[in-house]
Amino acid sequence: MKYTEEMILHSESGYCMPFDEPQGKDVELSLGYGEQAHPETGEKFFHHGIDFNVRCYMLSAVASGIVTGVGNDPVHGICQTIRYDQYEMTYGHLSNVFAQFGQRVKAGQTVALSGDRLHIGVRFKNEELNPIEFLTMLYGNIRAVRQAGGHDVPAFPDPEMEVKTDYERNKKEIEELMIRFLPHYMEDLQRGAYTLPERTEQSLRHIFTMGAMKEYFYERMPSMENPLGLGHKAIPLASKVQNLLIADFLNYLALRHDVYLSTLGEAVKKNFMTKP
Repeated sequence: MKYTEEMILHSESGYCMPFDEPQGKDVELSLGYGEQAHPETGEKFFHHGIDFNVRCYMLSAVASGIVTGVGNDPVHGICQTIRYDQYEMTYGHLSNVFAQFGQRVKAGQTVALSGDRLHIGVRFKNEELNPIEFLTMLYGNIRAVRQAGGHDVPAFPDPEMEVKTDYERNKKEIEELMIRFLPHYMEDLQRGAYTLPERTEQSLRHIFTMGAMKEYFYERMPSMENPLGLGHKAIPLASKVQNLLIADFLNYLALRHDVYLSTLGEAVKKNFMTKP
């Protein structure tokens, strides 16, 4: 498809995809647009979108727009539609929706969580498009802006306000564990197979209450990387929250999967083993 001037859409976030794959992993389609063959029966059918095998991935708005639909479709399950100018982009097979009907969203803002997979459909002036062509158009615009010296890269995280945690020496190992186990952690939390310890929940509630009282939130424009709009004055709060969340994730790994950091001492491991 050749895009006319009225069809050009810019992504102020600098992203053309609604999700990020782990570093080193390529984005791969599981089902393309158009005529397809059923993998088991061989029956031909027309697929009105594209699918990705992305389980429990945070999904973002690709541009600034407004949520024009949230519902439950018999084919694609929980769906969310966002209008960007004259485009409408639909995410299907969702497990959670964070931006509700009528809500305005910013480019890069987290809007939903995928389920077992993600379906994407795109329409322009109510005419169906191949989503790959739409995403390719966004990518081309982003490259053109960068080559022209534009600033379309998100302003957060700011290198000058890097948040340090108590786990810096284990950072790489924890990130690898998150890539492997975070979808299971999120799923177990959602269905109640794992619950946040009461002390952790109370600590988080206290931290967010104090943060709200001191007006730490929305110092900046919220985005996918910085949904609370945290600025420099919130660094101590952000550090405490990250410490609590990482500690709970490690607690989950120990209790549910018998997985521990390589630097953890045997005495600490035995303490986990005695917990109910």
